[in-house]
Amino acid sequence: MVQGHVDQTAECTAVEESDGSWYFTFEYDTAKGNITVEKGSIAVNGVSLTVVNSQNSSFQVAIIPYTYEVTNFHQIKQGTIVNLEFDIIGKYVTRILKSMIP
Repeated sequence: MVQGHVDQTAECTAVEESDGSWYFTFEYDTAKGNITVEKGSIAVNGVSLTVVNSQNSSFQVAIIPYTYEVTNFHQIKQGTIVNLEFDIIGKYVTRILKSMIP
């Protein structure tokens, strides 16, 4: 679930074509307190997507041909900086957990 706010930026570190679709890998700074959740939501440059291959400071999104053509994903390549908005539920859970740890 995303709301249309930019939380931070990320760098595209890889673009892989697979059977007519694309996997984009992005790395971001975890020091800002944001996390991704496998199969959770993430907005990349305002496009709401599902996270795949969630790692500590990186994640992938799978882009189908229609999304590739009608969004700016056809312009994103390795090294491109993008805006991210993380799943609001993940942000709330992270905040709650941090408040519980002394």
